[in-house]
Amino acid sequence: MNAGESSPPPDPTAGSQTPPRRRRPRYPGTHPRRFEHKYKELRASEFPDDARHIESRGKTLAGSHRPIMVPEILQVLAPAPGETAVDATLGHGGHALELLRAVTAGGAPGRLLGLDVDPIERPRAEARIRAAGHDETRFVSVGSNHAGMAAVLARLGWDGADVVLADLGVSSMQIDDPSRGFSIKFDGPLDLRMNPTRGVPAADWLAGVNERRLEQALIDGADEPRAGDLARAIAAARVSRPFRRTLELASWLREWSGPHASRDAADGLVRRVFQALRIAVNDEYSSLATWLRLLPSVLRPNGRVAVLTFHSGEDRLVKQAFKEGLRTRVYDEAPDEVLRPSAEERRANPRSASAKLRWARRAPAP
Repeated sequence: MNAGESSPPPDPTAGSQTPPRRRRPRYPGTHPRRFEHKYKELRASEFPDDARHIESRGKTLAGSHRPIMVPEILQVLAPAPGETAVDATLGHGGHALELLRAVTAGGAPGRLLGLDVDPIERPRAEARIRAAGHDETRFVSVGSNHAGMAAVLARLGWDGADVVLADLGVSSMQIDDPSRGFSIKFDGPLDLRMNPTRGVPAADWLAGVNERRLEQALIDGADEPRAGDLARAIAAARVSRPFRRTLELASWLREWSGPHASRDAADGLVRRVFQALRIAVNDEYSSLATWLRLLPSVLRPNGRVAVLTFHSGEDRLVKQAFKEGLRTRVYDEAPDEVLRPSAEERRANPRSASAKLRWARRAPAP
């Protein structure tokens, strides 16, 4: 270097392999709307104060689920230490954990089978239950629709169950994740499949279904009062406007409801149609009918079953099956009246508002 020349400033990164520090993600704005931006809710264990604040406002944390009517379910099922239980719709695992606490109380050799057809959520639920201390001797998880319950029990070599629960609602994790296509608030593919690796998405079903079958699906799955008019309108619109995205269909339905419809009425129409599509795409009534038909062969004498329904069509099938079981003396108790969430639970968890709980008890051995 020649005299008088200044040396260049030292390079602060020279000789260092330390990566630059990354700032933690922050909510864009004060009230994030996109599912993927709600990192505090999706990682509630890292932000417990924020999670408690959100739940105190009657909200369900994104990516989570609150088990519904837990005290009522435990009361009618009365799970006892050492008994065998089945959660036929595992979901987030909240009900399963409560049942497992009861059947394994005091170190009793109780066990629970958890079934769920959702290949995305089932492993997450299994991980939560394993983290709570329940190993393979206490808890077994199988990827199956609830209609396959009898076959799974036979394959495992379990000789029936003392307690069976089925929660027929869609889990909050599925509703909140736009990529699953259940949400009417966030844009995503119009899918609605409980198992996205099987069957056809709702967009394809809607594109190919004939008008008469669509009308029947709207009646059966949504009690839609204008099912015929709506089916004709959808059939005409899809020729030039294929419904591939959730918000695309939701927007069209709100427009179809008319300029004089209130916001609540328009949103109600959207929810009913999405529900009808979900039921049709997943063939839910057929699965439920199969499950109800095989249920008595699974329940041990004096075994108890509880079913949470969220739609009149589901509730009607359960009510009829239990009534027929009473007539044929398969069941010795099945109250006609339904149990509903308490006012306190409805306030704390608005998604519980439409729930109905029915239960039955298998007749004792001759």
